[in-house]
Amino acid sequence: MPQAIKKDAEERMEKALGALKRDLLTLRAGRASASMLDRVQVDYYGTPTPVNQMGSVNTPDSRTIIITPWDKTALSAIEKAIQKSDLGLTPANDGSIIRLNIPPLTEERRADLAKSTKKFGEEAKVAIRNIRRDANDEIKKKEKGEISEDESRRHQDDVQKITDRFVAEVDKILVAKEKEIMEV
Repeated sequence: MPQAIKKDAEERMEKALGALKRDLLTLRAGRASASMLDRVQVDYYGTPTPVNQMGSVNTPDSRTIIITPWDKTALSAIEKAIQKSDLGLTPANDGSIIRLNIPPLTEERRADLAKSTKKFGEEAKVAIRNIRRDANDEIKKKEKGEISEDESRRHQDDVQKITDRFVAEVDKILVAKEKEIMEV
């Protein structure tokens, strides 16, 4: 039974790592990417809706994102949502599409983005540690009848090794993203 607990914990940690990777894709590193808009929510008739569900998002070149809404009446709502977001971009609305020009990153903006990567990394580490705590609690419950105290300790050590492996992976991902951001 503790094997299933460890396997479940490992799968959940893998999902936390996937969430970190998705979050880091939303940070811009000087190039236009449609994934930059993944966290932008548009208030569309009172419902928060992701931009990519409101129209097509294209990147014709490395410095431009073009949003073509399916509903032309949503142009101003999309524009407002982008302005309110933490992207630091000013949308250009020409009546049928929204154009986002991605300026080159300043040194100050690069430092801010590096801080954001660390924030995402800490959130991922907290999630991984919470999963570790849950797994250890389940193992301790099994100690009362199904497994011995020594077995419980050994399984908890295994969970800690899994946790250490995922925390190291988070650190590796963060170093790579920070290097990408600081690259001029």
